[in-house]
Amino acid sequence: MTVSYYKKILKQLKEKPVKKERFLKFSAPKKRKHGLATKKCERCGRTGGHISKYGLNLCRHCFREISTKIGFKKYN
Repeated sequence: MTVSYYKKILKQLKEKPVKKERFLKFSAPKKRKHGLATKKCERCGRTGGHISKYGLNLCRHCFREISTKIGFKKYN
């Protein structure tokens, strides 16, 4: 089951809470514990180039955009 299909069904079951709970119990995707998609950028959702040091949880692209606002300095 793809993620988009899963979300589509949840929209349809919005008005039927009992059936929605049952669907979530048996058909919801499991939380990832290992692999590439466990760490995602909090800002854009990318999985590659992840910086988790100091609790940043940003990808390298977002880090470059907001690093000066956070207080990091670029050295030559």
